[in-house]
Formats: sequence, C-alpha cells, structure tokens
Amino acid sequence: MKNEMTSRERWLAAIRMQPVDRLPFWPKLDGAYPKAQTAPYKDMEIDAIHRLIGSDMHNWAPGCVKELRKKTSVKHKRDGDTSTNTYRTEKGQTELVCVFDEPSQSWHPMKFPVQSLEDIRLMIEIFKDVETVPDFEKLEKLKKIKADNGEDGVLSSSVGESPLMYWVEWMAGVENAHFLLSDYQDDVEELFREMQRVLADSTRITCEHSPVDLIYLTENTSTTLISPDQYKKYCAQHVGECAEIAKSFDRNMVIHMCGHLKALLPDLAKIPVKAFEAFTSPTLGNTTLLDGRTGCPDKCLIGGTNAMLWTKDSSEIIRRIEKDLDVLPHHRGIVVTSAGVMPPLCKPETIREVCEWVKGYSVRN
Repeated sequence: MKNEMTSRERWLAAIRMQPVDRLPFWPKLDGAYPKAQTAPYKDMEIDAIHRLIGSDMHNWAPGCVKELRKKTSVKHKRDGDTSTNTYRTEKGQTELVCVFDEPSQSWHPMKFPVQSLEDIRLMIEIFKDVETVPDFEKLEKLKKIKADNGEDGVLSSSVGESPLMYWVEWMAGVENAHFLLSDYQDDVEELFREMQRVLADSTRITCEHSPVDLIYLTENTSTTLISPDQYKKYCAQHVGECAEIAKSFDRNMVIHMCGHLKALLPDLAKIPVKAFEAFTSPTLGNTTLLDGRTGCPDKCLIGGTNAMLWTKDSSEIIRRIEKDLDVLPHHRGIVVTSAGVMPPLCKPETIREVCEWVKGYSVRN
C-alpha cells in the first residue's frame, strides 16, 4: 500500500505500532538550519524547506497549563542575548542566567540557581507554592493551531522534564548536581517530590484538555549525564507515573531521549509510553534500531541515525539506513529521522535524496 496515508495518519500508525504504507521521514530542522544554507534556502521558512524535502511534518505547539502562586514568584527578564529567571521567596532569591548562542539558535545556562543547601531549600518552597491549572486562553489558541495543522503531520507539545534530569540540566549543572545529591540527598529528594507533583499535575491537565497528537516528556536522557542506577531510582519512577496518567487518558506519550540509552533499555521497556524520540545510533549515541527493537519490542523508535552520519554524502547515508532497517524483524513502529537536530553541514538536496529513498523502501509490516 503506497502513499495511501496522510502524514498524520502515517505518524500515528507508527506511534501505535500499526502497519504503515511507507516509513515516515522527518529531518529535525531548527532555527539554525536555514541560516547556515545558501540561497534560496537561507531566506526560507523551515516549513517551506520541509515541503521541498517532502518531510512527514512534526510540528510543535505551546502547552495549556499555567502555574498559580501565593507566596513566591518566578520572574523572567530578557536583556539582549541574556535571559534571567529570578526565583524569589520570603527568605531570599536565586537566579538562572542563560545566554543565547547565535550559530546554534539556542539558550545555554551560564549561572545555575542551585549552588548550596540554602538554594535547595529555596527551590523546595518555589515548587511547594505552585498550583497547576488549565490555561483556557491558550487552549483556544491550541484548537486553532490544531485545525490549521490538518493532516500534514502530527502536532506535539511538551509537559516538561522529570526531576532528576531537570535538576542536572537547569538547576545545578552536571557536576554540582551529583555532589549536592550526594551531600544533601534527603533535601534534594524532597525537592524532587515537589517537582514531580507539579509535573504530574501538568501531565494530567494536558492529557485531559490539549488537542495535540503527541505529548512529550523532554528528558534528554543519557548515561553520560546520569547513571543507570540513578535512572532506575528516580527517572523510571517519575516518568512512569506520567506515562500511567497518559495511558489512563489513552494519550500518546513520547519520551525525548537523545543520548546513550543502551544500558537503560531494560528499565525503559517497563515504562508504558508509546515512543522514544531522538533514538540516536552510534557513534554519537550507542543504541541501534535493532537494540531498541530487541529490548523494547512494543515501543515506537523515532530516530535511527546520528549527526555525524548526516555529514556524509547521500549514498553513504542511505547505505547505513538500509543496513539498519534490513536487520529488523519488521518495520512497525519505526520513524526515520535525524535523531538529534540535523547538522547544518547537511544540504537540503542531500536530505531530499534520502527522503525519496526512504519513501521507496519496502516495509515489512
């Protein structure tokens, strides 16, 4: 059955481990991609480049949750290329300072809000004070976004990130996160409990109200950042709770994980999500599609390549993808993507050639 599905139908069938007419293909293009290209691409919108390539679109939409506070505040300020979040309680304040990197079009933390036990306790109060409620104004906008998206692809939004990974990435930084967790385990775990309460409430509200097709946890998991034991102790429990909520609403939950995952597959297999996204092959990642299909047979795998591969010519990229697809027992639950963000070194013409090949690949359903 060739090209009998819309892109949205194809995506959803893959997410649900159902037969597809052909493999979905989605190169992840971000704001940095057009800027690094020559004319005419450098002046094109990302969606226009996707249409030229022939992508099965994967679009993002905002959330539908707002946080109410009584005793604390979180204030955001941007000054040029510097963004500051100020967390204030009756006992003090602390800051997250990020700087915008123009070439990558992304924000990078330069000062973390948690550097001491005092900061941990301040952040506990920040999260304890949160009441999570639906944002009905955003929901009205979401309905229009969903209608405009149509059948051109899936629409997704993120509910956030589990406590340990957020702690490592945005609150304490990689090294200090582990030192503080070791030195003040009880206090950090109390913070995690409050963070998880907010995340679970946000997940529940999103599952009940949001019209999007896919609900993400933006985990960025990798055993280069945390250990398998830490994943089992913290992330598996916290992600699992959100996954159970999504399952109870019959929603499609996806975990975004872009790092080394091979040692985590036994724990990931037990989490009732639909898909793993940014599933990255060696040598940038360490987990092939066959590893994922063997270890997690009921999960859709979105990825299967890596950034270094996409710096090669189209024939080499195609040979690698073909080799990795051919060894699979079947092709249900596979979406071919660049895994992480597409490297700007890869030209649109190369992506289009690979896209055409993927569309012609003979799937075994």
